[in-house]
Amino acid sequence: MRISGIRLRKLRLPLREPFEASYGVENDKVAVIVTVTADTGAVGYAECVAMSAPLYTEETVETAWYVLRTFLAPRLMGVEVSSREDLHAIGKRFSFVRGHQMAKAALEMAVWDLYAHVAGVPLHRLLGGTRSEIPVGISVGIQPDTRQLLRKVEGYLAQGFQRVKIKIKPGFDMAPVQAVRAVFPDVPLMVDANSAYTLADAEHLRRLDAFGLLMIEQPLAWDDMVDHAALQQQLETPICLDESIRSAADARKAIELGACKVVNLKLGRVGGFAEALRIHDLCQDGGLDLWCGGMLETGIGRLHNIAVTSLAGFTLPGDTAPSDRYFAEDIISPPVEFSRPGMLAVEEIPGVASRVNEAALEKWVVEETRL
Repeated sequence: MRISGIRLRKLRLPLREPFEASYGVENDKVAVIVTVTADTGAVGYAECVAMSAPLYTEETVETAWYVLRTFLAPRLMGVEVSSREDLHAIGKRFSFVRGHQMAKAALEMAVWDLYAHVAGVPLHRLLGGTRSEIPVGISVGIQPDTRQLLRKVEGYLAQGFQRVKIKIKPGFDMAPVQAVRAVFPDVPLMVDANSAYTLADAEHLRRLDAFGLLMIEQPLAWDDMVDHAALQQQLETPICLDESIRSAADARKAIELGACKVVNLKLGRVGGFAEALRIHDLCQDGGLDLWCGGMLETGIGRLHNIAVTSLAGFTLPGDTAPSDRYFAEDIISPPVEFSRPGMLAVEEIPGVASRVNEAALEKWVVEETRL
């Protein structure tokens, strides 16, 4: 197949409720949806998960839009893709641009999605996945008080979610964790700090060891590994790295340093499917636990997360909740839903084109450009 057209659409969807982490609050989901067209007329979709402000990484929707339109998309026009090897090489076409992993991922993943469509192969099988269902956890944003947090957790456990992650920050950490553990002593529980602490807080963070957590996610600086390695030596609780892992090279260094025992893999953060597969293999070989994180994706991003999570090396429930956790109306039809409590089906669909609801997507578009 030959890439004959690329369409970028920026959209803004209202979230059901604000989502708060240590770095800020999101009230709307602003995303760039990339559509890549082949000379056969087939299409592939993907989602750029950059946030509207540079709070999680330095990327934003606006920087991704500019980089996609000006630098990356023109490099794909007319490119022939006829094998899985060609898919793995897509990222090399973008290597002249430093960083901007989320912009690169959106375009690269759209090509994988397109190839699955043209080949008539379910995307998860193209990636090497084998599971027919995946377990699902839930991420709970910072709440106004522990009473509301407990109410949220109780509701999610009643729905069947198999693991709970709560966001923490200085001043909102020990009390909420203690409260959740007291009421739900057996729930698989983890905490996410989003880089809110420093190595000077090691003694404070050691108190978390008492609660039998699955992990503490990214407690220290977003680009650090060395201090995380020092902290991991002082904690019984496994450290999970998120923002620090942007490539397979980063994963290799983290493993060699002993900076973590768990990796949160987000497709956008690492530049797409090909790099995600390399990180998956490194974690398998190194004996690290691996799970797929979430970025408040629309249904397009959720289906891609489900596909990659079907690989054998994903050992813990991910954050890909059903669509109605975040949106009253998703842009795929039907939306992502539980196949049974706490589980999502890995569907036998060749790419996501058959599930995209173009009318619902167009409803929220605020800007568009085509190549």
